[in-house]
Amino acid sequence: MAENRNVIIIGGGVIGLGIGWQLAKAGASVTLYERDRVGRAASWAAAGMLAPLAEAHTEEPELLTLGCHSLARYPQWVKELEADADMSIGYRAEGTLIVGLEPDDTHQLRHLYASQQQLGLDAEWLIGREARDIEPALSPRVTAAIRCAADHQVDNRRMVTALQRAYQACGGVLHENSCVAHIEVKNGVATGVSVGEPSRSRLHEADVIVLAAGPWSSQIAGIPDAIRPPVRPVKGQMLALQMEAGIAIKTVIRTVRARHPISVYLVPRTDGRLIIGATSEEMGFDTRLTAGGLFELLRGAWEAVPGVYELPILETWTGLRPGSRDNAPILGHTPIDNLIVATGHYRNGILLTPVTAYEIAKLILTGEMSPTIAPFQLKRFFNS
Repeated sequence: MAENRNVIIIGGGVIGLGIGWQLAKAGASVTLYERDRVGRAASWAAAGMLAPLAEAHTEEPELLTLGCHSLARYPQWVKELEADADMSIGYRAEGTLIVGLEPDDTHQLRHLYASQQQLGLDAEWLIGREARDIEPALSPRVTAAIRCAADHQVDNRRMVTALQRAYQACGGVLHENSCVAHIEVKNGVATGVSVGEPSRSRLHEADVIVLAAGPWSSQIAGIPDAIRPPVRPVKGQMLALQMEAGIAIKTVIRTVRARHPISVYLVPRTDGRLIIGATSEEMGFDTRLTAGGLFELLRGAWEAVPGVYELPILETWTGLRPGSRDNAPILGHTPIDNLIVATGHYRNGILLTPVTAYEIAKLILTGEMSPTIAPFQLKRFFNS
């Protein structure tokens, strides 16, 4: 029964908070430990795009299915979360434009569009003029675009705040600046966690432990190396501009740049901010901003929307995405009884929050493994 479940969650991003909220709402006793401030890592750094269609690849059909399933549950998620938290999370449904600016880009766009058509996705091919009819701020150099009307967005920072409110309102206990040093395992069963410095740590027992610590999931002691979740940090640099009259966009814009180091995205917020991201760097836990990273972001944004040249910079930041060995999430059971993992969401953490929270909570409360998340279990890395 839910009321008899004593659950500890390691990690206070949107994944940990979302699972905790659903469990506490069902009557479980839930305690969450966050090494820093809640939701201030990848969850805070993200852009909030809900874009399984824009990132669709024929070689990743199961991940696409998971993303589309989670996107379909977003209206329910938003309604439920906004009611429990008594605040808006900035859910918007204007869609995404993927644009190209030169012949090589158009060739890459056509390849993406062919993949989307092969997968039966709702995507529309546009010439440059049609794209500018939707977003007049686009450069006259835009030669072609794909419109993904079903891709949406949410304000991820507002969602962090809402999840914390909802989790605590439902009785969830939250400990910030509380680092879990060790997962206690006895005879193949997870029994609790040690919190704090090793010399002064305290053991906290639980019936179930959920490991949702993002890129730090592989750093926590107690799990044998042979079955440790293969999760690494992937650095992303980002910035925010302030939109002004005459230089504003309403639709998420993504670029395809065949001959440049990175593609960029521009995500407009209802408060007038324009989020621009993101680099993807294998730099360990380094979170330093670099001149080169910011230059590539600004160049890519300016080439797609020249008007950004005049906009003031509000903020710059970095985040560390949790990437697994195959860059797909790791969800569900582990070889250690009573230890559940929900990590490795990489670029799709905000998109996949609803399906992860609902299905992991269901797994803990009922023991039922959904076929939606079954392909993403940890054991896939040990069966190959």
